Amino acid sequence: MRKPLGRDPHTPAPGARAPGVREPRVRDPLVREPLVRVGRALRLVLLIALALLFLIPFYLLVRNGLSREEDITSAEWTFFPSELRWSNIGELFDDPNVPMAHALLNSSLIAVATTLGTLLLASLAGYGLARIPYRYANVVFYWILGTLMVPAAVTFVPTFVLVSSLGWVSTLRGLVVPTLFSAFAAFVFRQYFLGFPRELEDAARVDGLGYWRTYWRVVVPNSRPVFAAVGTIVFIGAWNSFLWPLVIGQDREAWTVQVALSTFTTAQTVNIHELFVAAAVSILPLLVVFLFLQRYIVAGVERSGIDD
Repeated sequence: MRKPLGRDPHTPAPGARAPGVREPRVRDPLVREPLVRVGRALRLVLLIALALLFLIPFYLLVRNGLSREEDITSAEWTFFPSELRWSNIGELFDDPNVPMAHALLNSSLIAVATTLGTLLLASLAGYGLARIPYRYANVVFYWILGTLMVPAAVTFVPTFVLVSSLGWVSTLRGLVVPTLFSAFAAFVFRQYFLGFPRELEDAARVDGLGYWRTYWRVVVPNSRPVFAAVGTIVFIGAWNSFLWPLVIGQDREAWTVQVALSTFTTAQTVNIHELFVAAAVSILPLLVVFLFLQRYIVAGVERSGIDD
């Protein structure tokens, strides 16, 4: 028997929902917008609180460095000292027992020389491991990584004996040369160069450039982020180094900033306000370097992913 024409009464009308199916909730944008603003405000407040928390040590350095010793050791702590003593800075550099100006110069020379030497050697090693094909490339790479697992205390005494036999004690050569090569820096450069665009290198090959000229004319100018990131890490490490300069720099003329800072605290006395001033002065170069290179540092770290 033929069914009558027309719509089946049991079939839902077009656009209608089947029985038992809930209608999805559509959020009103006028209601959602205030929630988004509240979330952003809370994140902003949290970030500001964390930033202030990280600034507390720097504030204490400046506050105590410009205070009298009585204000620093007083039980009644105040947010601002009763008297700002800018003369503490002059006393720091006029102290005959601590050659602070010479120590700053030594630290600057050592940090700059170590950074430039490490960037040159590590970038060449990283580029060779990433781009020059040879049979034992992976063996050399893993051998370099293996040196990261050797504790520094194991190589400290042999390195000192070698430096002493060369007559480099209390010299800038003894403070710089043993620290020039960094396996970590070579690893970071190798990972970065693995992701470097091959099209640029192929174009250089077409123009007749070899590996050496390609490295200098193409790779280095286009790898500023990784150079800035690694250079900043190496500079900070060289500036903050203490044990090796303490052992090698046996004369006062070879003292670095960190060695000079250690002389403010002895078994009998603590020159507390000069110690705070010296600590504040010692971190200024690091802040300047970081502020100028922070954009390249972030880009270099992001692009130095671990590729195989």
